Parts: sequence; structure tokens; C-alpha cells
Amino acid sequence: MIRIYTAPSCASCRKVKSWLRDHQIPYVEKNIFSTLLRESELRELLERSENGTDDIISKRSKIIKENKIDLDEMSISDLIHFIQENPSILKRPIIIDERRFQVGYNVEEIRAFIPRELRRLQECSNSDFCPQFTNIKKDYYDEYKKAGN
Repeated sequence: MIRIYTAPSCASCRKVKSWLRDHQIPYVEKNIFSTLLRESELRELLERSENGTDDIISKRSKIIKENKIDLDEMSISDLIHFIQENPSILKRPIIIDERRFQVGYNVEEIRAFIPRELRRLQECSNSDFCPQFTNIKKDYYDEYKKAGN
């Protein structure tokens, strides 16, 4: 299941949600300001980030600049606690599933989140005959409905 970490005033977050809805891809939204981010979630984001804190934390954040915070000097536990207390330092949106991780909205890169079943469905719909077309479509949309969308 895709999770997206968002903020209400974030235009890129609205674009991601709209794109996912338009492609009928189920997701779970986590508003970083109204939901306490669990330690396990933040650890996962840090682990999946190719460049550590650079990928997910805005070092230009007012909190970081004004307090002259050196993230590199923090232990992982201190960093996680700091993020929990100051979620505004996170870049947004953060999109994650079992295999993929993306920060920000990029119209090309987000296509990687199209499920394999839908990619096969698209391939089938582009061919003259695909007997699996009906079953693939039905299975995918049944799962979509179960996810609450």
C-alpha cells in the first residue's frame, strides 16, 4: 500500500493525491501535522532515503536555521525525536510503498507507483486481444475498493 506524507498547504501534496486518485491507485495519507509520526515510520524513511537526511529534511527550514541545528551531530534517536517535535522540517510529499520511495512530485517518476497489474492491464488494452483483461481489471478494482477508496 502506498503511503504519502503530506501537509494541508502543500501544492505538490495535492498534485500527488490527485494523480493517485486519477489513476485509481489506493493510498493512505499521513498528514504530518495532525498525525504523530511513529519512530518506526521515521526510521523507515531514513533507511529508504538514498542520501540520509538530505532527501527528506529541509535544511533551509526556519527551525533548523534559527536554532543552528546540526543534524549530522544528532544520534538517530535524537533526530527522530526532533522530527516528531518539528514535523515541518520534512520535505513534502514523501511517497513510499514496499519497493519505491520518492520525495516531491515529479510527473515522470511518480509513474513508478502504477501497480504491475495496471501496467499489464494497459498492455492488454493496447493489444487486439487479451483474455486476462477482464480478470485483471476486476481483481485490481476489488482491491482498490477494499482499501477504502
